[in-house]
Amino acid sequence: MSERRVGLGRPIWTAIRRQALATAVLVIVAALWVGLHGAASAALGGMISITAGLVAAFIATRRPADSAGGILYGALRAEGVRVLLIVLLLWLVLATYRDIVAIAFFVSFALTLLIFSSALFMRDE
Repeated sequence: MSERRVGLGRPIWTAIRRQALATAVLVIVAALWVGLHGAASAALGGMISITAGLVAAFIATRRPADSAGGILYGALRAEGVRVLLIVLLLWLVLATYRDIVAIAFFVSFALTLLIFSSALFMRDE
């Protein structure tokens, strides 16, 4: 039986690019609005979602599943890792960055989180 590795699909890469673009736009807006700390806050908010999404996608596609149960197990494991990583990264940023601009941080985080979820509705052609 040949072991074939599964790569990240087109929808995931499209979602990652959209997340990066949204983060960049929000960094510029936050920089113009409140300055350096606003830009850093927006960048951190976006990077949390991007990082967690990439890690989850790599876990979900690490190896091909042999059954529907295997697919479900891999997806649930990846989503669990994603949620845990999001919680840890949110805690890390909020506990260490004293000058965080909360509105820039959370808007960037929430928007990129929604963009990653849109990958579920994209077709892999």
